[in-house]
Amino acid sequence: MNRLHSRRSALAATLAGLALALTACGGGSGGGGSSTPASGGSDTSLSDVKSKGEIVIATEGTYKPFSFHAEGAGDLTGYDVEIARAVAEKLGVKANFQETQFDGIFAGLDAKRFDTIANQISINAERKAKYDFSKPYTVSTGVIVTKADNSSINSFESLKGKTTAQSLTSNFYKLAVDAGANVQSVEGWAQGVSLVRQGRVDAIVNDKLTYLDYAKTNPDAGLKIAAETTDKSESAFVFRKGSTELTSAVDKALDELRADGTLAKISEKYFGTDVTK
Repeated sequence: MNRLHSRRSALAATLAGLALALTACGGGSGGGGSSTPASGGSDTSLSDVKSKGEIVIATEGTYKPFSFHAEGAGDLTGYDVEIARAVAEKLGVKANFQETQFDGIFAGLDAKRFDTIANQISINAERKAKYDFSKPYTVSTGVIVTKADNSSINSFESLKGKTTAQSLTSNFYKLAVDAGANVQSVEGWAQGVSLVRQGRVDAIVNDKLTYLDYAKTNPDAGLKIAAETTDKSESAFVFRKGSTELTSAVDKALDELRADGTLAKISEKYFGTDVTK
């Protein structure tokens, strides 16, 4: 029995070696030892999601109102979370959220820990060179927020000589400075908008979504949008480069959710207006 087993092992080794040699010589129909199947189809992004019955979605879980825990320790919820769940339902799979810090969110996608990211990831040229993006599900602008009775600011040009409250690390700081404003440094939106309400600064320049979320939860704040940029920022789902099938399926799902009013309904819930277009 041992001798027979040895002969079979030797024969198997010989056949394996012959197969390896033929593969090395032929290189498949593509030549050059390519790992691409003969059919030319190597994108399994959608079939992988379908076969496991879930789409693994990276999100922060600490980024209100987009991705956060209700009342601090409750269920994961938020604008991005609800849209991602609706997309997963259209794909016929479960949405499996993996919470991660933003600093490591792209590295996790690269390492195939996630299938996509849903965390208000804005589309820009640098990211598009490395990743695939779905159609945008959020469109926003930069806005100037002032007290409701302020009539002296109605454009970015009118910020010249005025005082704005800005975080020095934000893109909106540059907008304010370029407009000629005198900038008072603050740690973030909460501190800045408080100074506007107190009349200690004239305005704050920030993202429109941030203001809309604040206005929805603070309807009597006595503030208004005095002006907004013409340039728009678009946010979308992010995928590894080459995930064409999955990206297309998510695009189709977003189209259907837009057509049946689901996207607008989720947007109204969090922002009081439709920010999906």
